[in-house]
Amino acid sequence: MERQQFPRTEVAGVSVSRMIIGTNWLLGWSHTGKAADHRITERYQSPESFFPVLEAYAQYGIDTIMGPISSQPRMVEAIRYAEQKLNCKFIIVDTPIINVDDTDEARAEARKAIRKSAEIGSTFCLIHHSSAEQLVNKNKGTIERLDDYTKMIREEKMIPGLSAHMPELILYSDANGYDVETYIQIYNCVGFMMQIEIETVSSIIHHAKKPVMTIKSMGAGRCTPYVGLNFSWNTIRPCDMVTVGCFTPEEVHEDVEISLAAIEHRFPQLEKRSSPNNKQAVLNDRK
Repeated sequence: MERQQFPRTEVAGVSVSRMIIGTNWLLGWSHTGKAADHRITERYQSPESFFPVLEAYAQYGIDTIMGPISSQPRMVEAIRYAEQKLNCKFIIVDTPIINVDDTDEARAEARKAIRKSAEIGSTFCLIHHSSAEQLVNKNKGTIERLDDYTKMIREEKMIPGLSAHMPELILYSDANGYDVETYIQIYNCVGFMMQIEIETVSSIIHHAKKPVMTIKSMGAGRCTPYVGLNFSWNTIRPCDMVTVGCFTPEEVHEDVEISLAAIEHRFPQLEKRSSPNNKQAVLNDRK
């Protein structure tokens, strides 16, 4: 069955799918609790176990995947396995955690982490927010020594970017003209993990000089896909992206249909939710 291909955009001249494959619900970061984390890691332990989800995304031409992938050998193996089985290439948006201390030893350590990102075939290398935010100087409105790391990324033939939980990273990067081609920004309708109000983050995204990859669109399960995805797709620019993590292939198909419907301004074709006593659904089915 040939499926509708998901819309694409360009980042630094590279064609990427506007829906990006999230990896939290494949690697065990549920943002809900230890039990959910364990449920994820118990299910996804081998390249073969990851494959059905990656295959489901690939059916729609969704070939861009994000996360701290270079530090997760299971994810690297799963991507390689899927590429071989599907005869395709996934575009990796790696978010490595690096040592940003201002010492020669720390810089050597950072270079090693960035080189590892290149070795796994990453196209984009976006410094993880936990590292990048240590460099922020709110008094000066700068990101100190960021050029040291973007230069390393360029030297490894990757495209540099920033993972921003702090929305100031986008503002300061744009204002100072740093060598940054794209941003990751938390953005969802419930304000989950967002450091300032939703409206201000929305304005920052709309005025960003580079395309933005939004994350946490469903607030890690705190709102339904219909609500979260409709909000995201209808409040970002055509150049921006939404990262969507799924636990099963069925969730992929459902989230893609909701997303395509949002982009096309129609109601999605979804099966009714089950209920122990859903009389209205039964009546509707009889009509």
